[in-house]
Amino acid sequence: MLFLNPVLVAIVLIIGFLTVFKIDFESYKQGSKMIEFLLKPAIIALGVPLYQQLGKIKKQAIPIIVSQLVGCIAGVVSVVLIAKLMGAPKEIIFSIAPKSVTTPIAMEVSKTLGGIPPLTASVVVLFGIIGSIFGYEIMKISRIKSTIAQGISMGTAAHVLGASKSMEISGNFGALSSIGLIVNGIFTAFLAPYIISFLGIWIDF
Repeated sequence: MLFLNPVLVAIVLIIGFLTVFKIDFESYKQGSKMIEFLLKPAIIALGVPLYQQLGKIKKQAIPIIVSQLVGCIAGVVSVVLIAKLMGAPKEIIFSIAPKSVTTPIAMEVSKTLGGIPPLTASVVVLFGIIGSIFGYEIMKISRIKSTIAQGISMGTAAHVLGASKSMEISGNFGALSSIGLIVNGIFTAFLAPYIISFLGIWIDF
């Protein structure tokens, strides 16, 4: 039942509904403003399990921060290089660079870089769905058994959707994923423009 992801199912149903009833995107966007507004407090609510596990997290602060820094750099560099090798224009490259952070942060980073924020939002959701469906399965195959590594990896790679999936397993996993989500979001927001500028020395965008 891997593909019965709530977000994936909701997207398919909404697309079908809009198509059948011929509702244009602007009308849909206007009607969904309240849900969009509630997205931000929902993200903040992830801080509850984070607070509950604070003592345990403090003991692993340095490994967590270092892993998040490496994850941030690797995430941005890898997607930029792959997109460039595939011949993507710079607007697309800048739009997908912040793919691994939650939507509000990713859209702001995309705007700063000169990307296309709506495209960024779509890519973020896509990677979140893929990560939430396959993340734990891949870690099982890779024999990654550390609870901390699993939880943080899900938050880092699949942002809110990864954290939501982790919460289904336990509050501990959810807290760790929240750490990955938050720290990776902060690093990406600050470092992505500098990483892109550095890559620009070697790559012609």
